[in-house]
Amino acid sequence: MIPYFSIIISVYNKADYIGQTINSVLCQSFSDFEVIIVNDGSTDGSLEIMKSFNDHRLQIIDQTNQGASQARNQGISLAKSAYIALLDGDDLWDPYYLESIHNAIQKHPDKSVFTTAIAHKYKDRIVPVPYSFKQDSAILILDYFEASQRHSALSGSSIVFKKEVLDLTSGFDTTITSGEDTDLWIRIGLHFPIVFISKVLAYYVYNEDSLSNTSFNIHEKPKFDNYKDEEQTNHFLKKFLDRNRFSLAVMSKLNDDNDGYIRYRQALSSKNLSLKRRLIVDSPKWLIKLLLKLKSFGGKKLYYESL
Repeated sequence: MIPYFSIIISVYNKADYIGQTINSVLCQSFSDFEVIIVNDGSTDGSLEIMKSFNDHRLQIIDQTNQGASQARNQGISLAKSAYIALLDGDDLWDPYYLESIHNAIQKHPDKSVFTTAIAHKYKDRIVPVPYSFKQDSAILILDYFEASQRHSALSGSSIVFKKEVLDLTSGFDTTITSGEDTDLWIRIGLHFPIVFISKVLAYYVYNEDSLSNTSFNIHEKPKFDNYKDEEQTNHFLKKFLDRNRFSLAVMSKLNDDNDGYIRYRQALSSKNLSLKRRLIVDSPKWLIKLLLKLKSFGGKKLYYESL
């Protein structure tokens, strides 16, 4: 019998977290699913933890390290279900996550992309994500770009979509190793509205890797060149891309990547940035670092959060 959901989990060195991630799936109130876990060349014992679970719904694919995009695409290609649910190897679901998604699908069978509100889970606190739209209804139908002006309405641990969506958008771009989620969300947003459940049902877990990973390679980031035509006529897409370009321009400057800074700075329209961000993007590196250290501007993040 074909399961209702196929859950795809890509894992690379998540030994400290993958156990609780799998548990959060197996404890779902809605149980009609399969789980395809792609171990992407982990070297820290993650695979052994995965194998310790005895559940017929789990399928483990062990491969050499090829990157998260390829691992996700591989998992999706093996999925039996019509609906694909993504989950990162260190994130968590509320026990009623799948049930809530299932109920939303029943209410909106003509829609193809579903998600829920998320929260950031730190060691000592849980912080709901501040979205740019009013969550004044249990379920909202959103334009992705209009809804993602502050924080992305989609995430790699809260999205569920019909498998046929990828027939139109294609899967994750394996040439992008950082920001690959955003690249796919753009392609999805160009074609599909988002069914958004306002309740927090997924948790992005901040760990030491999340907080300390400062590596930056401009060649691994989205360029957004593929969307030049669309952004000329889609105001919210243009604003969305410019906020991402702002983030990447600042990161380029902080990493002494002048070519990257020029690429993103020239492509963005300053009118789509707040006055504070306009000042930041043109500030010298030393001042940006000082602002980060002082947690200036009301303690708000300087970077756009989609990436």
